[in-house]
Amino acid sequence: MLQSKYFRTSLAIISFLLILFLGSKVIFLFTPLVEIFNLLLVPMMLSGFMYYLLRPLVSLLEKKKLNRAVSILLIYIIFIGLFVLFWVLVWPTLQEQIQNFIDNTPYLVQGLQNQFNKLQDNPALSRFFKGDSDLATRLSGYLNDAITWVTNSMSNLIGVISSIVVIIATLPIILYYMLKDGHKLSPILQGLIPKKYRKEGQDMLKDIDSALSSFIVTRVLLNVVLGIMLYIGFLIIGLPYSLLLALISIPLNFIPYVGSLLAAVPVLIVGFIESPTLALWALIIIVIAQQIQDNVLSPIIYGKSLDVHPLTTVVLVLIGGDFFGIIGVLIALPVYMIIKIIFLRIYEIIVAERVEEVPEQVPVTKEEPL
Repeated sequence: MLQSKYFRTSLAIISFLLILFLGSKVIFLFTPLVEIFNLLLVPMMLSGFMYYLLRPLVSLLEKKKLNRAVSILLIYIIFIGLFVLFWVLVWPTLQEQIQNFIDNTPYLVQGLQNQFNKLQDNPALSRFFKGDSDLATRLSGYLNDAITWVTNSMSNLIGVISSIVVIIATLPIILYYMLKDGHKLSPILQGLIPKKYRKEGQDMLKDIDSALSSFIVTRVLLNVVLGIMLYIGFLIIGLPYSLLLALISIPLNFIPYVGSLLAAVPVLIVGFIESPTLALWALIIIVIAQQIQDNVLSPIIYGKSLDVHPLTTVVLVLIGGDFFGIIGVLIALPVYMIIKIIFLRIYEIIVAERVEEVPEQVPVTKEEPL
């Protein structure tokens, strides 16, 4: 029975499930570890994100005969200078727009309802609203619920501030050692792989590193350029809160496919409250900017396609958001890319071993009689 493959597989599954069951009974022992993990998750994720962004700069400075530690400190000084410029040149305008938006929040719902009432009173458009006279009320109710949700979320401000303090305190330190010693991680991981598969493991780690680097760097470049195009377009059409809305669109567009729709919603609402014509112009600006990003910039910046089907991407975003919230949404695609590379490499190894196990068929030749 022990020689039976089916029996051994069943025994392994039962043992695995038993371990999970026993682990669930002593889950309280792991609570401190889980809390530490949750506390460090965001700083570690942001540090990894910044690591792939800044690693090319560190490598470039190293080629210029600068010490690695000195190169990192020089980059830190540059970032401090950029932060000072942001604080002096951008922050006053952004702060003013945020304050105005907060002050005008109670009037947003009323302004939206007034615009719908004007559309219903328009003879040319009234037939589109015929039989649905409470449309404006329902849409205003949805907007009111959204504003209420945002307001209620601000009740967690203390937790958010404490998280920001932890990030500010730990991110520069973690990032410094990642940039300084990150090149030592690959040999350590390769040492954990059995010698028989070390070559395949080395190739797999290179593929993962290349995929993450390409994804993060290109995504940041594309979204920053998109945000700049949106800001210029919003200024041209005179959209209120143009800087605030453009900055909001940058992080939202990190969410594949769904993010562009989410970023468009507040823009269209603000534009529609001013006038339906302004909302239409805002939509045109968004569509033009998205088309330039997708059809002009993406083929130039992306070296190759990520080879992820759009439906797969949407499913990954939904699953990541359901399990881990906004963090899960942001890391769903990179995690999927890593798992996919590992799975394909393991599959190639299994197939290669099975091919080697198949004995070579030696053709039998029939001797001809003399």
